[in-house]
This record gives sequence, structure tokens and C-alpha cells, in this order.
Amino acid sequence: MRTRAGSSRWSAAFGVAALAATAGGVLGPPAAAEPQTPSGQVEFPTRCLPPQEAGLPAAEGPTTARITVDDPAPKVGDTVTVTYQVTRTPAVNPIAGELPADVLTPAGRVLLGGAQSGEVTVVGARRNDPVGVGAALPAVTMTGTFTVTAPGAITLAPGGYTLHTSHLLDLDTGCAVTGAPVSGRITASPLPRANLRSLALGAAYGKPGAGVEVTGAGFAPGATVTVAGRAGAAETADRVAARADGRGEVRAHLPVTDRATTAVVAYEGPAWSAQEGSGPAAYTVLAPAPPRAAAQEVTALVVDPGALSMTQTGASLALGALPYGSGGAAPGRIGTVTVMDARGGGRGWTLTGKVTAFTGAGGTAVPGASLSWTPACTAAPGSAARCAAGSAGAVGPQGAVLASVPDGAAAGGTFTIDAAVTLTLPPYTPPGAYRAVLTLTLS
Repeated sequence: MRTRAGSSRWSAAFGVAALAATAGGVLGPPAAAEPQTPSGQVEFPTRCLPPQEAGLPAAEGPTTARITVDDPAPKVGDTVTVTYQVTRTPAVNPIAGELPADVLTPAGRVLLGGAQSGEVTVVGARRNDPVGVGAALPAVTMTGTFTVTAPGAITLAPGGYTLHTSHLLDLDTGCAVTGAPVSGRITASPLPRANLRSLALGAAYGKPGAGVEVTGAGFAPGATVTVAGRAGAAETADRVAARADGRGEVRAHLPVTDRATTAVVAYEGPAWSAQEGSGPAAYTVLAPAPPRAAAQEVTALVVDPGALSMTQTGASLALGALPYGSGGAAPGRIGTVTVMDARGGGRGWTLTGKVTAFTGAGGTAVPGASLSWTPACTAAPGSAARCAAGSAGAVGPQGAVLASVPDGAAAGGTFTIDAAVTLTLPPYTPPGAYRAVLTLTLS
């Protein structure tokens, strides 16, 4: 379940106090070898297609990249780790707002040439700094592995890559590469008995429970082959059995449900080995994006159609006036919040709030704990669940529960949440406007 969080900006002034809400690819073959810089960095034309939902034109320009390997002189049958670093891309932020940190997952292909042809699937971790509106997407690093099947000189050239973002929506920006020069080379030496088994995945990443199509070759005809998930040197719970056909080829569908899975292997016999198996081929299980609170106008917050959503009415709230010198409590009421739960399954939810300190003219501050509330929650007719209002008391920067429905309760319903609020000010508080931010988070 993904959640959204909303917040309202608060302001209070003697005489009048107010609460207001503010808006807060196509892969080309390796090009002929070209001279490289000493670092192995190359530059080539790229055309990046933003996701259709973004409504942006294609971005064309150079990609600067570098391909390195962990073993430049492997033997036939060895597994080589390939690192594909994109240090500059014409692709831009696909959303109409700042892209938060750690929501960008890169995946791509490295094209093999020379003594061995084919592609290496490479995937990067979901890691990035925030990206501004319209700004270029940042540098990414992707890794993958392949098994050396032929002796001789093997070239590695950058192929197309996809930049997947998982903020608000899952969006893919696909970058097609044309004419990329060779960026890395290795020289493989032969073995008396080469392991010619190979493994390819139909996808490099997916959500928990998604399946991946696995294709293998070079196995003994008719042999029973185990296809399994892998995390480092250990296997995960993901596993299926398949049988090699008369040509030694294997096809299998592997459901990936274990979030620890980082790669897929295939092998004959009781256990994987470099002599009797193929892989590991990198695979990333995409974790759900964590909830993020942000200051914005809370008008309609929808998690997913038919899932869990929250809306808030009212653009401002007037608190009671306080004359200078007397101090006391300035009362008011938050804008009505409506929570709709159409998920089913007996999962509960919690709506919490927290408030920053109130700051006024001249740097005078009133602690956020000076704001207290008395929540109320009502289930609409026909709702299966019943909601519980949070306890009356201070809100403060640590936060407090506004309303909730526990796990295991009858599923679904529409709930109206209100709260009477009171801002308590000491006598002789300097006159002026005092402002704070109240954040409501639904999870």
C-alpha cells in the first residue's frame, strides 16, 4: 500500500488567527572500435523517450558512459561482472515537480562483440539525489554478469538503458542508443572443458510476486535443470524445475516472491557451480516507495483508484481573537478530512498529525505543543468498519493520532474526521502573526 501525506500551513495573529492551506528503446549494435580516452569513457548519440503520462517531447543528445569489468583476462566458463556507468544523459525529470531522493532505478544492456556476441543485462540500485523540475536525470551505475563462452578478444559497448522512477506513479524513460563505440575489452583464454551454459532473463526487475521468463542454453539434452533465485552466495525461496530439450535449451517461468532475491541461476545436479550451472543474472525486486510527507495544498489525496484515499475541505480557519496581555486559548477547528477505504481484506489505517513551532515577528516562537486538539471520527452509513478518534491533547512536533481503524476490523468504509483545536498563548505574548505547519499523514 502506498500512502500520501498532506499538510496545512497555520498562522495566528492577535485579533485574528488563521489556518490556511498552501500549495505547498531501441538497441543498436556495437559500433566499430574508436579511440578512447585513458579512462575508457565514450560519448554517443542518444534519444530518450519520456513516459507517455509526462507529456514531454523526446530528449536527444549525447550520453557519456564508461564500461568496466572486474576481470579483464577471464577463462572460458568464468563469470565476469560488468559495470555500466552513465555519467551524463539527455533524459530529464519526467514529473511536474521535484523528483525526491532514492526513487530512480536504472537498467540497461551492454553489447558484446568480437569472440562472443550477445547482451548483458545490467541493473542499478534505487539511489539518487533530488532532481529539480525539468533538470537532467543524474548519473547512474548499473551492474550485471555474463559467462564467458568463447576464447579470444571480447568487446563491450554501451546499449540502450531505461530510467525507472517510482514517485507518485511508476514511470519509465527509455533511452535508445545509436553508434556507441566500444568502451571496454577483455581477452578470454580457453579451458580444456568449457562450461557453455548461458542464462537470459526476460526482465531485469519487477514488483514482489511478479514472474520472470528465464531462457537457458548449453545444458545436457534431457537434463533436469533447477532455476532458482539467489542472494549473494545463498539461494532464496524462489525455485522451479525445468527440463532441457533435445538441443540443451531450457525455458521456465520463475515467480519471484522473495524480496531478498538479487539474481537468478540455473544448474544441473544438486547445487549450482561454475562447472554445472549458468548465471547469476542480475534481478532487482522493487520495494514499494515509502510514504513521504510534503507541504502542499491538501485538496484530494488518492493513493490508488479503489484503494485508500484522503481529502480535506476548507482553505482557511479563523482562530478566536486574543487581546494583548491577557493570554489564553484561541479556539478553532481543522478542515473536515474524509478518508475512503475501498481496499478490503481487513487492513486498518491511521491518520496522524504533527505541528512545527509557531514563529512570529522578531523571531518570537511559540512551541508546537501549545496547539492541542479534540478529535472526532464518524463512519458514513453503510461503512463496514468503525473508526476511533484519537485522544484529546497536545499535537506538537512529535505528533498525535487524529483517527484510526485497527487491523482485523471489518473492511472498508467512508469516514469523516474533525478536530476542535486550541492554541494556548502565555500572557504578554508579543503581538503579531504566528505561523506553523501542520502535517497530516495517512498510512
